[in-house]
Amino acid sequence: MEVTLASWVALSLVFISIIVRWAWSVLDWLWLKPKKLERCLREQGLQGNSYRFFYGDLKENSILLKHAKSKPMNLSTSHDIAPRLIPFFDQTVKTYGKNSFVWMGPVPRVNIMNPEDMKDVFTKLDDFQKPASNPLSRLLATGILVYEGEKWAKHRRIINPSFHVEKLKQMLPAFHKSCDEMIKEWESLASQEGSSCLLDVWPSLQHLTADVISRAAFGSSYQEGRKIFELLKEQVVLVINTFQSVYIPGWRFLPTKMNKRMKKIDKEVKGLLKGIINKREKAIGAGEASKDDLLGALMESKFKDIQGDGKVGMSIEDVIEECKLFYFAGQETTSVLLVWTMILLGQSQNWQDRARQEVLQVFGSNKPDFDGLSHLKVVTMILLEVLRLYPAVVVISRITHKKTQLGKYSLPAGVQVGLPTLLIHRDKELWGDDANEFNPERFSEGVSKATKSQLSFFPFGGGPRICIGQNFAMMEAKLALSLILLHFDFKLSPSYAHAPSAPMIRPQYGAPIILQKR
Repeated sequence: MEVTLASWVALSLVFISIIVRWAWSVLDWLWLKPKKLERCLREQGLQGNSYRFFYGDLKENSILLKHAKSKPMNLSTSHDIAPRLIPFFDQTVKTYGKNSFVWMGPVPRVNIMNPEDMKDVFTKLDDFQKPASNPLSRLLATGILVYEGEKWAKHRRIINPSFHVEKLKQMLPAFHKSCDEMIKEWESLASQEGSSCLLDVWPSLQHLTADVISRAAFGSSYQEGRKIFELLKEQVVLVINTFQSVYIPGWRFLPTKMNKRMKKIDKEVKGLLKGIINKREKAIGAGEASKDDLLGALMESKFKDIQGDGKVGMSIEDVIEECKLFYFAGQETTSVLLVWTMILLGQSQNWQDRARQEVLQVFGSNKPDFDGLSHLKVVTMILLEVLRLYPAVVVISRITHKKTQLGKYSLPAGVQVGLPTLLIHRDKELWGDDANEFNPERFSEGVSKATKSQLSFFPFGGGPRICIGQNFAMMEAKLALSLILLHFDFKLSPSYAHAPSAPMIRPQYGAPIILQKR
């Protein structure tokens, strides 16, 4: 009896000890650590709201976002979309100044808007790493977007050659094929109504860029990848919903309706991609030469992994994750750039005419080629200005894992740093009083002169982690825009409602454009 009682007491003490330690860790996570970090930041002159238990500023941010999205904006000469897309960040900077912070749940995020400090954030990879994402969001994309250290360096090294200039030249025929199909479709629609038509170009541009990434990077047509893109579109909406509140560890394992749907989509996408990979493997096994595209590079790496010691190339799981990333990011980034370019040129006929004149001067009646696209100065100026006003990513975030010096600030471990792209791209101290206006002329002497040689323009990120596909996206956008200008005059429809919407700054209500055949 005494032994049994002693055992029971011992077990009870162990159980109580576990409960106490768990309760203490939760208290530390949700209150003690945030308040300690807050004191540290305030002592250095940084300002922001006082920490509020669990949610921080997320509830207020959610309310402001809901209100901002409830109605369209007035589209005039100003493109100040920050109050709509990042209302709380915008409000914080206006209230507390550039040296401020916000609360992402129990984690403070310090706003970094000084060019020299931003340079350090982009280049010091060990000090400023990608924050651990909500595990559910990783069902959308991982790959080199989120990897760190040796794994990121290895994947970057394997993938990088696929986007060199010579490889891009080889991809141009695939770009042409996809663009020509869209142009013919638009011409057919215009012919059915005489010579002009009203068309929401947003779905067409999404289809175009999906087709391009499929053909150029994976050797398949859009039809083969259609299901993948449809599933990823749905996954994006679900992932956005997970950002509206603090992620609770273990939440992803609960069988909620959203969790089950996200996991089902992930399984289907991986299955479809595996089918494409298996198809390529069989072709190689049948004696076909390895195709010179992104998938070919990934497959070659996978074979090295199988034949070697497991440390050289990528595993099949790695290949699938990189394919997922490029299917999503490769399509989304360029379609967003093109749709805002058409909207802004549809509103600014002067710049549309200047761009068309340049394209006609460079190509005449010839098919646009790589060298010609490289010499399109006005078109490039326009695309850069669109990327400034409507970048794909509104805020870039990093996190410190140890005490880190950043300029005059000593940031403790566990603090996020945020580079609010939308605010920096519109900072009047960096860009002038017309920072909220569409003025491609600011890029007439290149990016360095436009930004006073400071790091204040980073639509594709910066430093060693700069987007690997930026040249791919720019060439695709130049070609598509050149062909559109050669075949159509266009203007913004009176029915257009200006409602930029995150993520990737999409047009919430589409992009109705009046196309006139030339």
